[in-house]
Amino acid sequence: MKSISHLWTKNKKIFETKTLSQILAFTGDGRLTDGNATSHELRDLLEQVPSKLLMEFSENCLSTKFDGSGFALQDIVNQIGVRLGFEVNQGLYRGKRNGIGYDGIWTSSEGYSIVVEVKTTDTYRINMNTIASYRDRLIENAQIDKSRSSILIVVGRNDTGDLEAQIRGSRHAWDVRLISTESLIKLLKLKETFNDTRTIRQINELLKPQEYTRIDSLIDLLFLTSKDLQLDEIEEDSVPQEEVESLPGPKFSRVNFHNECIYKIQKHLELNFKKQSRIAYDNKDKTVGLICSISKIHDPGKNESYWFSLYPHQQEFLQGYQNSYISYGCGSSKNTLLIPYAEFEPYVGEFWTTENEQRMYYHVVILHRNNKFLLQLPKAQSVFDLSKYKI
Repeated sequence: MKSISHLWTKNKKIFETKTLSQILAFTGDGRLTDGNATSHELRDLLEQVPSKLLMEFSENCLSTKFDGSGFALQDIVNQIGVRLGFEVNQGLYRGKRNGIGYDGIWTSSEGYSIVVEVKTTDTYRINMNTIASYRDRLIENAQIDKSRSSILIVVGRNDTGDLEAQIRGSRHAWDVRLISTESLIKLLKLKETFNDTRTIRQINELLKPQEYTRIDSLIDLLFLTSKDLQLDEIEEDSVPQEEVESLPGPKFSRVNFHNECIYKIQKHLELNFKKQSRIAYDNKDKTVGLICSISKIHDPGKNESYWFSLYPHQQEFLQGYQNSYISYGCGSSKNTLLIPYAEFEPYVGEFWTTENEQRMYYHVVILHRNNKFLLQLPKAQSVFDLSKYKI
């Protein structure tokens, strides 16, 4: 029998009508236990599905109690940690003799470690001494550093008043923070709206102990602010707003066919990509990086063109992978160009740039002439034919 990740690759629509409990029923032996095939298959699937499905799966775990629902939620939460940019050490489903019973250890790129405890409900009191002992034992074993570590309790429900009071009254209060699953998912969704993958590092600071216990309100504020700002955002990856206002003719309209482009790219490369920021993606093994930008058509007819922006942080992202691609969606997913970045990078120095106190970026203009897609190189007063990269 083929694995569920194989089924996901071949037919994603199957999963649109299935709950997580139904998916687990035909995974391995259907039961989640430490190190078994069901666990491996579920974690492999979670690495591939979009964030929207992670959210649906977590809701399945919380709204319908089924065998292993708490264990599945633990895996989902750890996968969210991976997507937030942490290196995740999976914990045990069930404690065992001489084992440390943490649910996960999330380590940032700066070396800060968060010991994660996942609870589906706060109906029952949590023994804070037990959770704190996990961190203490990890410190004793030199697996984490005392001065650069803390505890994060992830609770399925938002109504956590009793648990908050319990934490505040504990001697471990300054080492523990609390967040709901819903807000953790909001944090992930917020990350995926950013253009610069480095921004999430600052946002992840919210998960560390501060002078308050619960951090949901701050994440709500960030989420809503980001959502509000995007309402006025013009066409993705096109010319900045200040330049748009100075151009003659009709203003830009929003286009959004990113998903269609990504689907074509995945099929062409036979890879599954995960979203790292608004337009940045990578594969499971983090060996292939992708920037996918889209533009509407400008000056339809004789002088058709497509306008994009390329930022230095996007270049840094692509340079961090063994193989990387830059993709441009020209007008629709039908005109998806997929270019190995190593072949594209030499031409970057020929683009016009904009540089001010806030940002620096390159202007990427692709012309459509005689059924060819031509990269404009204004400094060299020439063009480079990109037609062979159309997929």
